[in-house]
Amino acid sequence: MRVRKKPWADQYIKDHGDYIVTDPKNWLGKWQDRFGKVQPLNVEIGIGKGRFIIETARANPNINYIGIELQTSVIATALRSFMADSLPNVQFVLTDGADLDELFYENEIKKIFLNFSDPWPKKRHAKRRLTSPLFLKTYNHVLDQDGDIEFKTDNRGLFEYTLVTMNNFPMTFDYVSLDLHRSPENEANIETEYEHKFSPKGPIYKLIAHFTA
Repeated sequence: MRVRKKPWADQYIKDHGDYIVTDPKNWLGKWQDRFGKVQPLNVEIGIGKGRFIIETARANPNINYIGIELQTSVIATALRSFMADSLPNVQFVLTDGADLDELFYENEIKKIFLNFSDPWPKKRHAKRRLTSPLFLKTYNHVLDQDGDIEFKTDNRGLFEYTLVTMNNFPMTFDYVSLDLHRSPENEANIETEYEHKFSPKGPIYKLIAHFTA
């Protein structure tokens, strides 16, 4: 997805270094130092405008959250929203989600959130999907043995692809919904900006899965 460059983004990121990391490999083994206290660590890959991670962190002050985003303008927008009412259990990281095993130790993460990831619909781009076997291998390395992945999308093709790749890895499904917003569980659902805008146009698919020992 092409994102319009925001001329203020680079400087804004530099001015708020206490809450955003641009050199993540230098923080390997030291992530807890960036939070108010040591707590279980959850990671969202691809944070959009930040609504999900901010509200999820607000609802769970006993968990630390890291939001990873590759696009400078996108993460700067999320950071600006966050700074309006900052929380001690949130940090942002400007990097590629493919590098998780170079940023975190084995079993360091408790949960990974994948919300409305780019579906990369062309077959030749399948390896770029955040639920491809290559990415799953990385998640398996950094997730705690009791950790899991929460995945939401409005793209049926990507959801079906994810069901197959996770099943074949293998992973075990703890929850699967083909229409989240019509499910009882939706009462506890925290929406992303994208989800709020597009859910009236069609179903939202969700799954929660963990790696099989």
